[in-house]
Amino acid sequence: MTERTTASEITFSHPFILGSLIVPLDAGTYRLIVDEELIEGLSFPAYRRTGTHLEIPAVGVEIGTRQLLQVPLQELEAAMQRDAEDGEESLASKA
Repeated sequence: MTERTTASEITFSHPFILGSLIVPLDAGTYRLIVDEELIEGLSFPAYRRTGTHLEIPAVGVEIGTRQLLQVPLQELEAAMQRDAEDGEESLASKA
């Protein structure tokens, strides 16, 4: 089975919480790692997501140890949506 891993970065403007953590993570840019496997038998290449991981702490934090936290995609998307909404509320209060 063919697998691939892609990495990208996502930025949170505000501290955020994920269900698998006890304490909030700081605002910052985090590396997002996505594992996918090729779906066999199709006439075109298509991949199925098999894992989503967030590397903690944030990219700019100098620390000796980094961890990969497996995160459900829906939970991560919800945290990103809350972060965006917090930014909109902050802008509205300044106007």
